Amino acid sequence: MLQMTDKEYSRFMKALDRWNERYDPEVCMIKEPFHSPGYHTTLKGGWVHPTRSSLTYAVALLDSGIEEYRLRAMDILRKVISLQDQNPDSPTYGIWSWFYEEPLEKMSPPDWNWANFCGKELLQVALDHFDRIPEELREKVKEAIYHACRSIIRRNVGPSYTNIAIMGAYVTLLAGELFEWKDVFSYGKDLLERIHKYTRYHGAFTEYNSPTYTMVAIEDISRILSHIKDRECLEIAEYLNDVAWKCVALHFHPPTGQWAGPHSRCYNNIQGINLWSRIQLATSGKVKFLEEDELYTDINWHRIKIGCPDNYIDYFITLDKPRGIREVFYKGEESLSPELRSIVGVPFYPALTATTYLTHFYCLGTFSKSDFWNQRRGFIGYLGDKNNPIYFQLRFLHDGYDYSSALLHTVQLENRVLGAINFATDYGDAHISLDRVKDATIVAKDLRLRLEFGGYIATIRLPNSSKLDNILITNIDSVNLGIMFPKISFGDYKISLEVGENDKNKWIDIIFYSGKEKAICFKDLEKAFTVFAFYITEDNTDLLDKFSNIRIDEQEEKIFSKWTVDGNILELEADLKPGSIAELLKGSKGFINGIPIEKEGLL
Repeated sequence: MLQMTDKEYSRFMKALDRWNERYDPEVCMIKEPFHSPGYHTTLKGGWVHPTRSSLTYAVALLDSGIEEYRLRAMDILRKVISLQDQNPDSPTYGIWSWFYEEPLEKMSPPDWNWANFCGKELLQVALDHFDRIPEELREKVKEAIYHACRSIIRRNVGPSYTNIAIMGAYVTLLAGELFEWKDVFSYGKDLLERIHKYTRYHGAFTEYNSPTYTMVAIEDISRILSHIKDRECLEIAEYLNDVAWKCVALHFHPPTGQWAGPHSRCYNNIQGINLWSRIQLATSGKVKFLEEDELYTDINWHRIKIGCPDNYIDYFITLDKPRGIREVFYKGEESLSPELRSIVGVPFYPALTATTYLTHFYCLGTFSKSDFWNQRRGFIGYLGDKNNPIYFQLRFLHDGYDYSSALLHTVQLENRVLGAINFATDYGDAHISLDRVKDATIVAKDLRLRLEFGGYIATIRLPNSSKLDNILITNIDSVNLGIMFPKISFGDYKISLEVGENDKNKWIDIIFYSGKEKAICFKDLEKAFTVFAFYITEDNTDLLDKFSNIRIDEQEEKIFSKWTVDGNILELEADLKPGSIAELLKGSKGFINGIPIEKEGLL
């Protein structure tokens, strides 16, 4: 059985007690209310039995050392393994559906990542508990792992899909070593080497600065370091661990306890005890956010010995002066792998730059080019304090849900952002690739750009103005932020501004259309773009004066924006007409004082 310290075991059993309440003995799986990101599944509500979580629970039951729980774990393993597609001739070979209630053939589409996630959990059984389960079940576990490995190899994701690539490497490496499957191990090592070369070339993970998936990557890198014997693989894992923790540390904002943006993928804007506990445990308490009895843990954390390199510890403790980060995290390629095309949904992606600025009062982060997918945070900032953090985020909404085919282009210099938004005709709607916009047309009742505020919103004072050409100033405690929309066009549609709030959020909206449901064809719009300028400060600066020198020029099919502010010049070029995703990404260029932002390097 896996060894735990007394403190680890105590925290583990508290977490396991929470999970025990979710166990359904009739199905032999975890039961929980349905939730999803809005794709892959066609289910809409009710109660579901998730495959992945049930396997995680089964491993924890075995880790407990309690005989009653060992028997329960075996029931779960038999049940979930029976739900795997084990037919090598099937297109979904080696994977599981998300839920017992929805077989693979009902999903839209199935999620091939489940070979990685579920295979990883089954390997924990093989690693530590084979001597505690009967031989017939050992064979079932081994066979399921084999099929999962074959699915991973058949799919063969590229290194740009950061967390799934690292996880696939771990699963095939460990399975290869445990069961002496030489070809499986060779695949895993080759994949890990490709991840290493790719990351060294670009200098960062393509799934850049993701609060969710950077941590998933750290977990699986840590598993490699703990479980794999091959020396060369361990050296690569050490390098990848450093890359990951450097990204976390540089973007941690001590005043608010938040993970500063921009985020390639994010599910929750506000971080809390979960993140703080992980950092505290990863630094062996050298960074202390919580008392021992406040620490959060989950049922698998004792298995994942994540470790932050000592040279990054100070970043989590203090921010003694403003810090700026500008990284080209993806250098661009003329031709991408089929795997990356399936993820980002485009045949071409240019160089991508991320900029972050952190002060004692706030932090602000942007991507130079981004979409508005609901997992993306291309423009996001934080302020407030650790107990009452506030976020502000730029979103584009189609009938209240984030619209992927609106594209964001920005130039950020410290606390100022010059931005533009235009529209792709061949990209996704709710998802970047699973529900492509057809014939450049969507059906909509509402279409709007939103500057959203969330978290502790009580102190946010929104502007009173409803005029588009005004500078909109929002006051939040000692921080003031201003946003201006010097140029907006959306065909013949009348644009309006709305300020509003509910019990969770406050917002400033630019409304492009609101009314009866109708078809909007972007190809029919002669012009469809927005230019904005944003400024945030903690001092008594006259914000009205900051926006006094913005120049907008239209030339042929381009919009040129130039903002002279605080002795610097921000310039942005973008397409003013809707077009293909590739055209719009290629067509935007940003400059700071005449220098392309991709050339700026790390501040």
